[in-house]
Amino acid sequence: MRKSAGNGASLRSRPRGGRGKAQRFAMPFALPLVTHDQLPGPGPEAPIQDEKKAPAPLLERRLKVRRIIRGPSTNLMEWTPPPEWHRCAKVEVSKQPLDSRGAPIMKITTIGIDLAKSVFAVHGVNEHGRAVLRKVVKRDKLLALFANLPACLIGMEACGSSHFWARKLQAMGHTVRLIAPQFVKPYVKTNKNDAADAEAICEAVARPHMRFVPIKNVEQQSVLSLHRVRQGFVKARTAQANQIRGLLSEFGLVIPQGISHIARRVPELIEDAENGLTGSFRSLIGRLMDHLKELDRQVRELEAQIQSWHRESDDSRKLAQVPGIGPITATALVASVGDAKSFTNGRQLAAWLGLVPRQNSSGGKNVLLGISKRGDTYLRTLLIHGARAVIRTAQNTDNNKDGWLPRLLQRRNHNVAAVALANKNARVVWALLTHGQTYRRDYTSAMPTK
Repeated sequence: MRKSAGNGASLRSRPRGGRGKAQRFAMPFALPLVTHDQLPGPGPEAPIQDEKKAPAPLLERRLKVRRIIRGPSTNLMEWTPPPEWHRCAKVEVSKQPLDSRGAPIMKITTIGIDLAKSVFAVHGVNEHGRAVLRKVVKRDKLLALFANLPACLIGMEACGSSHFWARKLQAMGHTVRLIAPQFVKPYVKTNKNDAADAEAICEAVARPHMRFVPIKNVEQQSVLSLHRVRQGFVKARTAQANQIRGLLSEFGLVIPQGISHIARRVPELIEDAENGLTGSFRSLIGRLMDHLKELDRQVRELEAQIQSWHRESDDSRKLAQVPGIGPITATALVASVGDAKSFTNGRQLAAWLGLVPRQNSSGGKNVLLGISKRGDTYLRTLLIHGARAVIRTAQNTDNNKDGWLPRLLQRRNHNVAAVALANKNARVVWALLTHGQTYRRDYTSAMPTK
């Protein structure tokens, strides 16, 4: 005889082959055991007065306790929120200082700036390396931003307008460092953009062994501007002379190499009525010659300004005493090198100019190749051209045949000797600028004796 399943029914009283309440609530995993003293309601020894008021079965009591712990959801297979009691005891205390308005004060120690024409990306970190400043600033608001910041280390790439911004930020009390772009590239972590570049600059400027570019003052930049403009006029003059020579060669008129031959022969060809040139072509060549003369006049005027600055500079006059270094090379070296004490020795200056062998060594095998050609191409060109002039003079004279250069020419070709002499002159330049001495041809260094 089957008994009806109710609140007071036991597990054995469920119908066979059917699904009772206990079976519907049965779970595929084991439930935690709960003793009678942990359950609400009367204890195990309390008398049962009525069948309807009897305590629920043990399984239903377990489910009731699980509902209290897990939450109000009756579906135990759904996601249940975490308990609430762990949130009320968490209290965070911020020790970051605040300003008068209650805003946190950012202690920025290092800043990287990605320079541009109109918009600059700024990335700043604190003493722990945590980013506390990421901002895009317009050109007219950059100085106002750094005027309100405490003195810190600022890094920028050595690119266009970097020396101008470095001088402005230094005047505000900041420490500014310029980094060559090739030394910043390894620190870019993601794809290239302004924010990533600013972060990479901020990371690179804090490296202990990073090499920096000296910051030039206004006078140095002014002299170098004269050199750059003069160099542009010289290239334009050479291109114009080659164009004139090429046009005349199409009519069978060949002019020897050298710009002096053009200035002497072209007017004669224009006046010659028997060379078969048309009137329009003669007029065209005359116009090109006028342009060539104007370019030559511009070059001579700029050289006069460089000569004037050379006469007023003590360091430039000292360097001009070295064989192979004239006023053009001396002024360019003084304006580019600046403080020669920033270089450890003369070899470091020669390496900075790219006048040392390029090394490709591995596994204990040392391999030295041609010169590295790093650094300023203009300075390296001037030094090598000056060395060629010294070699040409040494070959035409019989003085000092036992010297260093004649013995080198007996063992090496002219190009190798020219680079070697340019390297030697670069070391002499470092010694003169560092120690403040004058050039002496018969100077020998005092070697320590053992």
